[in-house]
Amino acid sequence: MRKFWPALLGHGVLLLLPMTAGADALDTGDTAWMLTSTALVLFMTLPGLALFYSGLVRNRNVLSVLMQCFTIACMVSLVWVLIGYSLFATNGGSANPFIGGLDQAFLASLTTDALSGTMPESVFVMFQMTFAIITPALVVGGFAERMRFSAMCWFSILWLLVVYIPVAHWVWGGGWLADLGFMDFAGGAVVHINAGVAAIVAALVLGNRKGFPATPMPPHHLPSTVTGACMLWVGWFGFNAGSALAADGAAGMAMLVTHIGAAAGSLAWMTQEWIKYGKPSVLGIVTGMVAGLGTITPASGFVGPGGALLIGLLAGLVCFWATQIIKRKLQIDDSLDVFPVHGVGGLLGILLCAVFGASGLGLFSGLGLAEGQTIGGQLGVQVIGALATIVWCAVGTFVILKLVGAVVGLRVSADEETEGLDITQHDERGYNL
Repeated sequence: MRKFWPALLGHGVLLLLPMTAGADALDTGDTAWMLTSTALVLFMTLPGLALFYSGLVRNRNVLSVLMQCFTIACMVSLVWVLIGYSLFATNGGSANPFIGGLDQAFLASLTTDALSGTMPESVFVMFQMTFAIITPALVVGGFAERMRFSAMCWFSILWLLVVYIPVAHWVWGGGWLADLGFMDFAGGAVVHINAGVAAIVAALVLGNRKGFPATPMPPHHLPSTVTGACMLWVGWFGFNAGSALAADGAAGMAMLVTHIGAAAGSLAWMTQEWIKYGKPSVLGIVTGMVAGLGTITPASGFVGPGGALLIGLLAGLVCFWATQIIKRKLQIDDSLDVFPVHGVGGLLGILLCAVFGASGLGLFSGLGLAEGQTIGGQLGVQVIGALATIVWCAVGTFVILKLVGAVVGLRVSADEETEGLDITQHDERGYNL
């Protein structure tokens, strides 16, 4: 009994001391949230984006788009495990400014006990993999209904390695843009500018679809598109709030501003369409939602509710008119509007990080810029990062397309395009009515 009281007193003293967690201590709450976020981001591609895109094409190409999204998810997963994660991550613990090393090839050092921050490294590997999956899947919308399936496979793999992974390393893997203080919380440059630029380059290299723009090419099944859009909206909470890499206040704010941006973008697009054409469309409101989500993505960890509201409204406004210019004025057949929605939206969001992420703007402030950073100085960094991404992606995409075209051929024949990719590429029909 005499030993009991000193022991109890000792434990009581320990309870009064501040509790500090080690830098690499596992946090089960963070882990649970990141497992959920990972599933949500994968849900964005399968089935979200697959359904969204499949409803937008004509009925003879519905299976081809579903097949492309599904195949990309499978291919990217394996490439990520073999070499992608290693090239994305830092090289042996010391950051290479341009690309990671090969020390993590085949996930060589990954164990059940390995940690990345407060979560198992396996969860971080998988979370980043889902971003790598959705980005080339977004590019599909730029060349939908006219690229050979074999060409799509080779293009997606090479594009992942040459374009996506280097940019992701620059921003999130300890690369040179991270060192500059570039703000891209969840993928404005890494995902959306990359996908948008790649899509419009692909549209230009392949050329317009047969009959475009004279022949109307309306979506064949808008209910699928709306269903996919709803899945994207929900999945985007994992995309943005999950990028906090913890279950904390930053994740909560990112989720809130993501929702505000989506709602504002939807209504802004719908209103402009209503004014211009006399009636609001279902396609317009869901496209505005995607524009709002893509634009708030880079800023979602840096802005508050007011900033998110203005960013969403600007997204619906700017991306609506970008679509009008690309499709109607320039007559570039970016089939599913990837560049005007994702590319322009991502660029807009990257630039607005420097405005609405600044401290001292009251309702419009978020977490604030780094100490000593000004709006003008941060805007310069944002411009550098955006331009670097655009140039690298445009050149890389063009070279890859030309290489793939020389080896396997890029585009189906005119007769195959008329018959549809479902039959000519997969010997199946989406509908047997």
